[in-house]
Amino acid sequence: MEVTMGSASNLVTGVIGYLLQKIKRNFSYVCHHRTMVLDFEKKVEMMKDKRDRVLLDVDAAQKNCETIYPDVNHWLMKVDDMIISELNKVKGLEDEAKKKCFISLCPNVKACYQLSKKAEEDAGAVDELLQQGGFDKISYLDIPPPVVHVPPKDFEDFDSRKLVFNKIMEAVKDPNLNIVGVYGMPGVGKTTLVKEVIRQVEEDKLFDSVVMAVVTHTPDIKNIQDQLADTLGLTFKEPSMSGRVSRLCQRLKKEKKILVVLDDIWTRLDLMEVGIPLGDEDQVCTILLTSRNSNVLKKDMDAKKSFSIGVLEHKEAWDFFKKIAGDGVESHGLPSIAIEVAKRCGGLPIAIRTLATSLKNEPPFAWEDALQQLNRPPSSNFKGVPAAVCSSIEWSYDRLPSEEHKQTFLLCGLMGHNVLFDDLLVYAKGLGLFHGINTVEKTRIRLLTVVSHLKASCLLVDSYSNQRFDMQDLICDVAISIASKGNHVFALRAQDVLEDWPDGDIMKRWDMISLQNANISMLPDLLRCPNLVCFEMLSEDPSMKIPANFFKEMKNLKVLYLSGMNLSPLPSSISLLANLGTLCLIDCVLRDIALLGSSRIWRFLAFR
Repeated sequence: MEVTMGSASNLVTGVIGYLLQKIKRNFSYVCHHRTMVLDFEKKVEMMKDKRDRVLLDVDAAQKNCETIYPDVNHWLMKVDDMIISELNKVKGLEDEAKKKCFISLCPNVKACYQLSKKAEEDAGAVDELLQQGGFDKISYLDIPPPVVHVPPKDFEDFDSRKLVFNKIMEAVKDPNLNIVGVYGMPGVGKTTLVKEVIRQVEEDKLFDSVVMAVVTHTPDIKNIQDQLADTLGLTFKEPSMSGRVSRLCQRLKKEKKILVVLDDIWTRLDLMEVGIPLGDEDQVCTILLTSRNSNVLKKDMDAKKSFSIGVLEHKEAWDFFKKIAGDGVESHGLPSIAIEVAKRCGGLPIAIRTLATSLKNEPPFAWEDALQQLNRPPSSNFKGVPAAVCSSIEWSYDRLPSEEHKQTFLLCGLMGHNVLFDDLLVYAKGLGLFHGINTVEKTRIRLLTVVSHLKASCLLVDSYSNQRFDMQDLICDVAISIASKGNHVFALRAQDVLEDWPDGDIMKRWDMISLQNANISMLPDLLRCPNLVCFEMLSEDPSMKIPANFFKEMKNLKVLYLSGMNLSPLPSSISLLANLGTLCLIDCVLRDIALLGSSRIWRFLAFR
């Protein structure tokens, strides 16, 4: 019985204690409601600061075309709701608590209690939101759908092109044809026609994705991969070539039906070596190729069908010329001269566009002078290209408004296809191309202006990204030919073989040397080129080494660019370039990194 009474007593004591604690707690809510509200408002201000910091990161990410994670957007909505909705509710309760009861003699106990309770609950919710807002990352770079940019102004709907265009379209639609080729002489419009095929394919949604890369006569596997990766939004993280091949192949296989366009193929290209799959049962991969040589397409690349593109017929060529040159060509006795000038273009769209653009709105005497110049034999001659066509491009070069324009044009020709503007900027700044301009930013502005003028003259064209520009093959060939006149520039490309270096008298006249993957057995022990201002060498042979005294007599070298060679150990003569302030751009196999890093010639400019 005593045990029972004791248990009952303990139970009663416990209940009374609980009730007293609850009464005390509720009384505390009433007495300290203002403190509760201030604590809540302080935490709301902290949450506002946190939200504003996140919004700054969100704004920066969106400007970089990044996608915001869903949980970040959800958190921001919850924060805004807390700040607007809950804060207003607390303010409403606070206004109610200020009203007095019993003829304004007593505080409104109920309102004070509700206010304090609400402020405490919302303060806890704010604490939880603050913890949730500690994001490691707020965004990610989304992979854009593969799209090849095709400027609409480039294509002209010639009648002679319609038939071959329709045949190419039928071929790329045929699932049984995995490799299709287009061939024709340089400047005839292969690339332009293929880009129109791409536009039609994308408009009709014939493929899930379309990607394109320019191969050129100097095939660079890594560069081809980079072009395809840029279109796909793919970033390579693998240092080895085999890793890059596997990653690109894996990415392309994610597209069920894909068109891969490879422009300007000169020789056999192993597609699997690049990372391009020919498709399997679950994927349709169609390859569209362009080349100057039909045998390259049919024999080397095993194209199932190939289509030839010829020059424009006379009427088409004349109509195209008039369209660009303007209506003035048919007035004031000009037609006969204009027709003769147009004939010198040989029916090649690239020559017509370049020449007609230069002569647009010019007086009759300028046309007569142009015809005289075009009748002279050109200094550039290329197999399969009419001499008059080369003359028309040389004439356009001669008409450039300044020496700065001419030198920039020739430099673009030496640098090749799809050049990064920033790379051209490095060369222009290093060579001092623009007299009286010393800063990088002023050089950039001037170079942008000159490049835009060259594009307006149709000597340069847009590339596959805004950061690059391109040059049509034939124009590039003519530019190198012009630059090589008088032995001032020595340029070799992948198809060239150098067995013996020229004699010393010729080498002394060289101002620039550009060796891009040429077949060279070895470099001379000492390059006797005292007038050399630029030496560029790209090699796919990592065993290619530079002799110790190679740079010893390069007293005027301003720009040195080396890529792909083995510079271990570094040639001792490279240290002689330190006092010259030579701009050195080196992308090679290096082991003497400490030595190179301490050398004053290691000058990667900030804008590089």
